[in-house]
Amino acid sequence: MAKILLIIVLIVAALLFLFSIDFSRSAEFTYGISFSRFHADELGLDWKEVYLAVLNDLGVKNFRFSAHWPLTEPQPGIYNFKELDFQIQEAQKKGASVILAVGRRLPGWPECHEPEWLKNELSKIQDQGKKTEFKRETLLRYIEEVVNRYKGYGNIKYWQVENEPFLEFFSRTTCGELDENLLDEEIELVRRLDPSRPILLTDSGEFGTWVGAYERGDIFGTSMYLYIWNRKIGPFRYPIGPVFFRIKQNLTRLIYGKKPAIVIELSSEPWLLQSIVETPVDIQLQRMGIDKFNEMLNFSAQTGFDTFYLWGAEWWYWMRFQNHPEFWDRAGELYK
Repeated sequence: MAKILLIIVLIVAALLFLFSIDFSRSAEFTYGISFSRFHADELGLDWKEVYLAVLNDLGVKNFRFSAHWPLTEPQPGIYNFKELDFQIQEAQKKGASVILAVGRRLPGWPECHEPEWLKNELSKIQDQGKKTEFKRETLLRYIEEVVNRYKGYGNIKYWQVENEPFLEFFSRTTCGELDENLLDEEIELVRRLDPSRPILLTDSGEFGTWVGAYERGDIFGTSMYLYIWNRKIGPFRYPIGPVFFRIKQNLTRLIYGKKPAIVIELSSEPWLLQSIVETPVDIQLQRMGIDKFNEMLNFSAQTGFDTFYLWGAEWWYWMRFQNHPEFWDRAGELYK
């Protein structure tokens, strides 16, 4: 029995080693940025000033924008496209591509973003079935409006539908349980409205199984974090190496077939327990100093992926005014 177990362990180890080998690693890396007007507002920054600095000073050529529902439809049936129009049009002038994320769950805490008017309307509906249907109809209507608005732009590269929808345990209180049928309906709607462009689905790099997102999307995107701050255990580094992501990627491809995959959210700002502006700078530097910033870049380069969208550009810009320009300067080296 012991010999059989030893053989099984050796076979599994050999397979994992094999799956960890990257046979198609690119010699060059593509770097982009997730830019969020929502995040710039949190930092008390002029979002347009930050965005133009990222676009013109850093020279970024690949963006992910989010059509946050409360900003996009501030009143029922009344849409605000001024900010997104500006971002996408300015990117187009510079020849920069755009991934546009739509849905209820989009990047940025509290993960699920609903307009206040929707919450007010739902509170008036007593029947749970009618409440669910009203929420479904309004969500799909908002997605349809956004896709129809921007599908004519040539620099839209992918549509991202929702953000890490299968990471249910994270932010369960604001997002609730995942309705997979509704997610499929959202994907089908976007595909029908614009069949010419691929659809990106994302999942957590550390906790996600990748299965649901990988199966549904034309493109798969993973997040990549190393340093977090848990309320119970404090500051924490995931005990993983780059091989962890190689194994996951190669196993997923082996089982579900090969398709394009990118790192859609590479952590490059501190994970904090409260807002950045309420956290002392020295604490921020402990959580994400330039050493950890460079570690994230070096780590990601060894994972077998070749495309990375960094998360934290608004923070780099903010840190310049805290006498710490090193993050902005280091990032600038990636985009030249």
